Amino acid sequence: MDHEAGSRRAGVFGTLLPFEGRLPRVHPDAFVAPTAVLIGDVEIGEGASVWYNCVLRGDTNFIRVGRGSNIQDGTIVHVANRRFPTIIGEDVTVGHAAIVHACTLADRAFVGMGATVLDGAVIEEAGVLAAGGVLPAGKRIGAGELWMGAPARLVRVLSEEERAGFARTAPHYVKLGGRHRASLSGG
Repeated sequence: MDHEAGSRRAGVFGTLLPFEGRLPRVHPDAFVAPTAVLIGDVEIGEGASVWYNCVLRGDTNFIRVGRGSNIQDGTIVHVANRRFPTIIGEDVTVGHAAIVHACTLADRAFVGMGATVLDGAVIEEAGVLAAGGVLPAGKRIGAGELWMGAPARLVRVLSEEERAGFARTAPHYVKLGGRHRASLSGG
């Protein structure tokens, strides 16, 4: 990823704070809301969005947010000291007020509002953790699976129609992030 570190003229908003010499890097085509805080070794990919009142703290490990992914309002993303980074693939949706901690979310994964993903957990491609779900440490949601509950358990495999519905969320947020970036830039 080719990023401009801390550049407000590239359309980057929010608070970008260094930690031990590492400054977050945000792609010029990403949107970071003015009230979001990115700390340390954090990279935000092209077209990705980090919404209002989110905190992404890459202090004792790194955070990567892939192209077209969206981290919605009030979400916390953190890492585990030297054990697990947080890797968020492309076109991932993380719903409002989620906690994403030291885990991996593969391309097109979906984390519902208020859900929690814990250390070493993995959500495979197009896997879904429903709103309010808690995915325990080390657990894995398979590709295209829907998990619900606390602790989360497999409910079923998503239909093609359901997968298509979830797949529309990330492109919507890419466009919406662009609109917010333009509005806040006075454009």
